[in-house]
Amino acid sequence: MTSASDQYRLDELIIDDEAAFASLPHYQALKAVLVDDGYRFAVPPGVAGRWDRALVLNLTFWGGGGDVLPDPRISADVVTHVAWHHLAARAFAPAGGGPLSVDALFAGEAIASAFDLYLVGRLMARPAKAPRSSFLETQVPAMAETAEAAGLSARKFERLLQGIAQDPDQAFEDLRCLLFDVSIALIGCVTVGDGLAVLERFGGHRFAPLLHRFEVSNWVLWARAWASDRLAPDATVRSVDAALRASASSVDWLTATWLPRPPGLRPA
Repeated sequence: MTSASDQYRLDELIIDDEAAFASLPHYQALKAVLVDDGYRFAVPPGVAGRWDRALVLNLTFWGGGGDVLPDPRISADVVTHVAWHHLAARAFAPAGGGPLSVDALFAGEAIASAFDLYLVGRLMARPAKAPRSSFLETQVPAMAETAEAAGLSARKFERLLQGIAQDPDQAFEDLRCLLFDVSIALIGCVTVGDGLAVLERFGGHRFAPLLHRFEVSNWVLWARAWASDRLAPDATVRSVDAALRASASSVDWLTATWLPRPPGLRPA
């Protein structure tokens, strides 16, 4: 339980790595959503200074009460990740109120996680003299480690990175689809054999070697524990998913549909 004094608005936090993110597409708009909506982050006394506790709480309660910080500072990539979760929750909220469906939970996480890869692509494609990014410096080695564990050679991983940098928008959509499809498939599995069949079915996807990086098993376990009564397909989510798959750029579709327009661009 946190008190009002343990809650911080985004504009009360120090944002690390922002110099590298400030000029990236959509960063400022995503940041503004959290500021304008008064979104709050928790720094409970029992978590203060403890990255380990913050990590456990965020991974365990990702669908219901996460966004715990060990101190009043946040990384710029986390700002965008949280903003997409917030926008997805708003877009997929049931008309009559109540908790989100499993489809909505998975879709929101898939969008937020795929945008992390989009950021990697955008940051890699910047000029050499652009500000350094600690996010990029930590994410690429972590991705390489996951890919290596999945059997991807260093040369193939380098080609994977090149593809992400050449077309971050397509990388976003490819990963978003993979994360959403695998999550939906795994939630219906009963046995190890069922789960293995799902992994084999998607094994040829270009981002399959990175799948473990995104904690998909945690999403499925959380949904089974806390949202097993909301497993039915969600028409709103499935409609958005279809629109994203059909769009020329799913990132552009999301930003045009979900992000508020600047006052000067509002229709008369």
